[in-house]
Amino acid sequence: MATITADAVRQLRERTGAGMMDCKRALEHTNGDMEAASEHLRKQGLASAARKSGRLAAEGVVEAYVHSGGRIGVLIEVNCETDFVAHTDDFRQLCHDLALQVAASSPVYVSRDEVPAETVAREADILRAQAESSGKPAAVVEKMVEGRLAKFYEETCLLEQPFIRTPELTVSARLAETVAKTGENIQVRRFTRYEVAEGLAPAASPQG
Repeated sequence: MATITADAVRQLRERTGAGMMDCKRALEHTNGDMEAASEHLRKQGLASAARKSGRLAAEGVVEAYVHSGGRIGVLIEVNCETDFVAHTDDFRQLCHDLALQVAASSPVYVSRDEVPAETVAREADILRAQAESSGKPAAVVEKMVEGRLAKFYEETCLLEQPFIRTPELTVSARLAETVAKTGENIQVRRFTRYEVAEGLAPAASPQG
């Protein structure tokens, strides 16, 4: 297995416009072959999706999903370019699946771009301290931090998560498939997840 460098990921991203993690996975899938990785992204629709991402998506739906006997609820807004696509079965199924994803996987952000810089810096400091305690060389420590930060993004960012229906794809890749099929820019704008009693402190036991 070839070592996938940050520079190679950057080059593939510049070439295709696909997301960083999708570029990294494509390079891993093709053992570092830039041309094959680019072709792999095109086949998945990720490169074409990136080219459409600058177009205005001002239509769409707000999908609601309630799970587990009413204990978990999700509202998610997914945008597309036309009302026609918003009413297609493919788009509606995507929105339903994304709401299900949020209910099951509890992401905090839509994408890594939304994660506050101070949150990333704090997480990196914690991960670096943990890695340094292993006594590994500095270069190895930075690789460990990079890998663990990627895991942090996967856990907290919706688009980075393995898609609940087909875990071999990320949510971003599943979104790109629908973009390729519909020919329109599709964006997850926002979501809210509710869980009964979430954040409430347990009642104090009566003294007696």
